[in-house]
Amino acid sequence: MARSDTPGLDTPRSARRRLPQVGMPPDSFGRIAEGIARFMGTPMFLVWMTVICAVWLAWNTLAPVHLQFDPRSLNFTLLTLILSLQASYAAPLLLLADNRSADRDRVEFEADRQRAERNLADTEFLAREVASLRVAMREVATRDFIRSELKSLLEEMEEAKDAEAHRTREEQETPAADRSDEEEERTRG
Repeated sequence: MARSDTPGLDTPRSARRRLPQVGMPPDSFGRIAEGIARFMGTPMFLVWMTVICAVWLAWNTLAPVHLQFDPRSLNFTLLTLILSLQASYAAPLLLLADNRSADRDRVEFEADRQRAERNLADTEFLAREVASLRVAMREVATRDFIRSELKSLLEEMEEAKDAEAHRTREEQETPAADRSDEEEERTRG
């Protein structure tokens, strides 16, 4: 019979730390790895690597046999081992630097996306404000509207003044007897 307290095959094991942790913070190690990777990508690194290999090969080929530390007869085994060791450390360092660069790019992309969203929201807000101002401006009296209204009011006042002047002229021209008859009719009526 199976015990119920043991996890099944579908349950992942809890993470166990079998290796001791190095006392360096991950960010510091990442910065160091990026520095090394950055140096390994320069022409200076290639020049120094070429010079070291050329000196190594020349020394172990041309020097007296008792001074050679990696003889040609053994096919430069030590040089091959050192270059393999350098390559085995270089690959993870380059990958680590690339991952950190990708993480930075991802953070920058997210910040750019958020900035673009804010800019879009601001633009939409300003567009709505401009549209509401246009609607409000239709209800506001413009300079041309006020001028036309003043012109029509001035014309009405001139017409009223002309009518008053015409009426007073007629009153002055009509004889006094006609006026008294008209006044009597008004009082009777």
